[in-house]
Amino acid sequence: MPYISTTTNVSVSPEKEKILKEKLGRAIECIPGKTERWLMVSIKPDVNMYFHGDSENMAFVDVSILGKASPADYDKMTAVITDILSQELSISPDYIYIKYEECSYWGWNGSNF
Repeated sequence: MPYISTTTNVSVSPEKEKILKEKLGRAIECIPGKTERWLMVSIKPDVNMYFHGDSENMAFVDVSILGKASPADYDKMTAVITDILSQELSISPDYIYIKYEECSYWGWNGSNF
């Protein structure tokens, strides 16, 4: 039951959005037991954002999962997401924040897992 939300100040075409969705779908597999089948993705482009006092291309990524993962899993996923955003949106790695949240309860289809 993972969720990846990507907020960026970069414009994202429908074609690029599809590529990002597909690559994030593969990236979630860095966390054991997580697959694209249960992944929800949101991509929020063209957001007014500032970091270091400027508005260079940047992104904030929120990754939420049911359960826990190891620090090594998160390190691997951070590297993969950073590569995706650097390659696809021309965002410098030092302008990408990635936050992880581990949830004990996750609701779906009227009940909790």
